[in-house]
Amino acid sequence: MTLVPDAPTLAPPPTQRVRGRNVIAVASGKGGVGKTWFAITLTHAIARSGRRAVLFDGDLGLANVDIQLGLMPKTDLGSVVAGRLTLNQALVNFPGGGFDIIAGRSGSGTLANIPLSRLQMLGDDLALLAGGYDRVVVDLGAGVEKTVRLLAQNAGTILVVTTDEPTSLTDAYAFIKVTHMERPGTDMRVVVNMANSTREGERIYNTLLKACEGFLKISPPLAGVIRRDLKVRDAIRNQTPILIRSPNSEAAADVEAIVERLLAQGK
Repeated sequence: MTLVPDAPTLAPPPTQRVRGRNVIAVASGKGGVGKTWFAITLTHAIARSGRRAVLFDGDLGLANVDIQLGLMPKTDLGSVVAGRLTLNQALVNFPGGGFDIIAGRSGSGTLANIPLSRLQMLGDDLALLAGGYDRVVVDLGAGVEKTVRLLAQNAGTILVVTTDEPTSLTDAYAFIKVTHMERPGTDMRVVVNMANSTREGERIYNTLLKACEGFLKISPPLAGVIRRDLKVRDAIRNQTPILIRSPNSEAAADVEAIVERLLAQGK
C-alpha cells in the first residue's frame, strides 16, 4: 500500500466543541465508492428501525442526495449558508422513507468555498439540530479537504467507506490518518462496499487494517461488508431507495445488519 503525504492539520477550535454522539458521518477518501448511496440507505434503515432520523448532505462540492432520491426540494443548504434560512427551515421530509433530509445545492460547487467561520457555524447549527433526532447521518464529501474535516468533527462515529480498488484503500487510509492525527480516539469504523462476497470484503478490510496498525498503531473495527449487487445500480437509476425498490436484496440486508449492530452498541 502506497502512503500519501501528510495533509495539513486544522488548528484546534478555540473552545471545546460538543460532538453529537448521535451523529454518524459517512466518509471516503475517494469518490465513486458508493458513499452517498450508503448514507441514504443507512438513514433509511435507521428510520425503519423506528428511530427519528435525518440525512444531511454535507458533500458541499458535489451534492446529490436529492438526485438519488428523485426529489426537487424548494429549500437547500445554499439558502442556509446565505443566511436566508435556518437548518430547521431547510428540512425536507422524504415520506417514502420516513426520514428527513437537508439537501445540498446540486450542480453548484459554490458551497465548497464557504468561509471557515461560516462552516464552523454550520457545524454548531448541526449539533443543535441533532438534539431533535435519534440519529443524524452526514454524507461528507470525498477526500480530506478542510470542509470535510470540519464537518467530520461534529460526528461521534465516522464510517469510512472503501472498495477493493487500490486507490480507494489508499485514500481511505489517508482519511483515517488525518482524522486520527487531529482527533485521536475518534470512533472510526470501516465499511467495505461492492465486495464479491463477505469473505472477500473481510480480506479487503484486513489489508487496510494492517496499514493502520503498522503505521498508525490503531485498529479501526469493521462496521460491515456490503456485497456487490446489481439491484443497487437499478435503484440508483430509478432514483428510488433500495429498501423500497428491492428490500430483500443482498445489499439492503447488509446495510440493515450494519445498522442493527450500530444501534445495539448505542452508536
